[in-house]
Amino acid sequence: MTTGFTRKDVTLENWRIRPYSTWAFQNVQEVVPSATIRAKATAGSEQIGASGLGSLDATGLHGRKVTLLEWLEQTETDSLVVMKSGRFVFDWHADHRDPSRPHIIFSVSKSLTGLLAGALIAEGALGAEDPIIRHIPEAKGSAFADATLRHLLDMQVSVDFIEDYLDKTGAFDRYRRATGWNPSAPGEPSGDLLSFMSTIQKGESEHGVNYAYRSPDTDLMGVVLERAGGDRFHRLLERYLWQPMGARSDAQITVDRIGTARAAGGISVTTHDMARVGELVRQGGAGVIPERWIADMWSGGSNAVWQRGGQTTLFPTGTYRSFWYTTGEGKMFALGIHGQWIWIDPASEVVIAKQSSQSQPISDPMKAANVASFRQIARSL
Repeated sequence: MTTGFTRKDVTLENWRIRPYSTWAFQNVQEVVPSATIRAKATAGSEQIGASGLGSLDATGLHGRKVTLLEWLEQTETDSLVVMKSGRFVFDWHADHRDPSRPHIIFSVSKSLTGLLAGALIAEGALGAEDPIIRHIPEAKGSAFADATLRHLLDMQVSVDFIEDYLDKTGAFDRYRRATGWNPSAPGEPSGDLLSFMSTIQKGESEHGVNYAYRSPDTDLMGVVLERAGGDRFHRLLERYLWQPMGARSDAQITVDRIGTARAAGGISVTTHDMARVGELVRQGGAGVIPERWIADMWSGGSNAVWQRGGQTTLFPTGTYRSFWYTTGEGKMFALGIHGQWIWIDPASEVVIAKQSSQSQPISDPMKAANVASFRQIARSL
């Protein structure tokens, strides 16, 4: 346990707040009910060592040149793992981090959900252009009633809902309570994910016009995948991705009070297995996910739609496709709040996985420092 507090101090109210998050992010199953995504065979800690990049300069906050260790400390990093040409070449772990334990990856979970969708679509269990209501009749009367699965996958559903991670009284707080991530409000029932999502109303625009990053889109996609795949989400992910990929350690996913998986942000994995996901994508699916699905992630997104979203500062030429980001200049990444990253640079054959417990859910200076340092690491290799 991290110095300064004990296990009893970590609660549902504070588990995403430092310093409690430094423990909670690698022990989420003790805080929020979770299901296990089993690997074929579990392994202990996989440590490569810090010698490979130890002398590398990095980019710190506000563009300042710093050492690699200073960058890791400034961006409140828990673990960093680097692969080159399919081989692990570097890892680093903070003193409080046990690299053998799964760490929550927040919205990088969306990207894993996108890979699972590709596998099930290729199998014919569902189609990307299916109306959502074909799979979720409960969506009648909600924003999702006239949208398609492709709208979900590309975050192009028009919803009257704001993604406000610091909200304590509004719709996002009600959403978090429905997931089991926040304590119930006094006198109110806990709720559940699908019931909450079925109350979200349509926004002013039509679907497919604007990029609008909203986590309930992915949670609803998770329910669609369960119904189309005929099994619970964690078992589908285990069957179609985790075990075929060769994951070395069990993963976890949080579930709501009736067992619905938090496909948008509840997955916990080791940093090495997180990097393996990136390597699978770099290799075009590696025979696990259909190559055409990965190719579509690279080329199928619309920059025009991306430009009408709110994430263009770092990546003006970017796209968003099937819950993955492209930079528009040859890189792909997955991103989660509090500093979770998979960075894929095919030209240099580099994959970087970074897990953090950043104090703020979103920090533009930290995001810029991370991207600049990822680029430096790739160039150095």
